[in-house]
Amino acid sequence: MSVLPASESAVPVIPPYATMLGFTRYVTRTGPAKATFVGGLRRARERRTGFNPHGQLVKALKADIAFRTGGSYLNGVTDLVKDRWKPLYEAVSAGALTYLKSLGDPDKVSLAQTRDALASVGPLAVKINPHFGLRYEDGRREAVRLHFDEAPPTSEAITATLHLMAGHMDQILPNADPVLVDLRRGVTHRIDPALKPADIESWLTGEAAAFTAMWSTTVA
Repeated sequence: MSVLPASESAVPVIPPYATMLGFTRYVTRTGPAKATFVGGLRRARERRTGFNPHGQLVKALKADIAFRTGGSYLNGVTDLVKDRWKPLYEAVSAGALTYLKSLGDPDKVSLAQTRDALASVGPLAVKINPHFGLRYEDGRREAVRLHFDEAPPTSEAITATLHLMAGHMDQILPNADPVLVDLRRGVTHRIDPALKPADIESWLTGEAAAFTAMWSTTVA
């Protein structure tokens, strides 16, 4: 029996990678919490683990927009999920209804198809993945990312999310504006025109370099 060379039998190195959610959660952390968080992301990546508990709620919100049903899908979605997820859905669906109403006349807004994008932020690959797109009767378009956490998004998370989407909008949904919706509170966040894109880019590139270094040195 032949023996593989050490270089071939070694466990493959997983290259640094983050979803937009993971990266924006990382930039809000400070000190040792950053390394701990990156280590957790790397282990999840190596084990290919992960579960999205919000899938049914996103489908219900999109259905209410697409079929102009005014919230009937959101009102019923909590009854469709397992008991362990009902408190989460009860907490989020009320804000989702507030957001749905904020879109205005249902006949003047519809869903638009978005695509994911793979961004290079410094040395780090980041997956940019909005939840859905919107098309308004007046021609406006929006690429929407939803925030589900109990705590509101920090200013850093808002800035990072909107900047990452804006920089790849030609792939995601051409001519659209990025928005981040704090779904529990039904609040929509948009780009702050006072912020300089070059400054944000420099900040994110530095954060990505640190993320990459931590990824390489954290023990799996």
